[in-house]
Amino acid sequence: MSDLHFRPVTASDLSVLCTFPRDPEELFFCAPRAEYPLTVEQLGGLIETRADSTVVEMEGRVVGFANFYRFESEGLCAIGNVVVDPDARGRGVASALIRYMTDLAYSKYVAQEVMVSCFNRNVAGLLLYPKLGFKPDSVEARQDYRGETVALIHLKKRVIHPRQGNARGIS
Repeated sequence: MSDLHFRPVTASDLSVLCTFPRDPEELFFCAPRAEYPLTVEQLGGLIETRADSTVVEMEGRVVGFANFYRFESEGLCAIGNVVVDPDARGRGVASALIRYMTDLAYSKYVAQEVMVSCFNRNVAGLLLYPKLGFKPDSVEARQDYRGETVALIHLKKRVIHPRQGNARGIS
């Protein structure tokens, strides 16, 4: 895999990011309240209500995006709006992005826990997050874009701070 570069999102990134969800289902996975197709206005509105909106670049092009929808100092940080360019999927971008956001939660917010949520039909996410140390914590019923009941699975990872014995900071 090529080197990845992480940076804050800019207005010029939005139109590219809007192309990542290929259908209503993929958009639902990364932005459940948005309407397909994702627009710059919808994405901009989401970003305004969140913190640390971050893009990942590979070979000079934007290939991933995530942010925090919850960001408590010395508490819980929740990662949201995770999406990867379809052409870059399967190349480790999502793993690197989640690791980066987890490290950011620790370094900037001194988070005690990091959470990510995943719908039951998002098999790729459900297989990825446990590999990164996240464990299922709770499940809630939600309605999808078709009005069908789906399960939203919340997964958490406890952060171990250096004073607790782990020099790397993340458990």
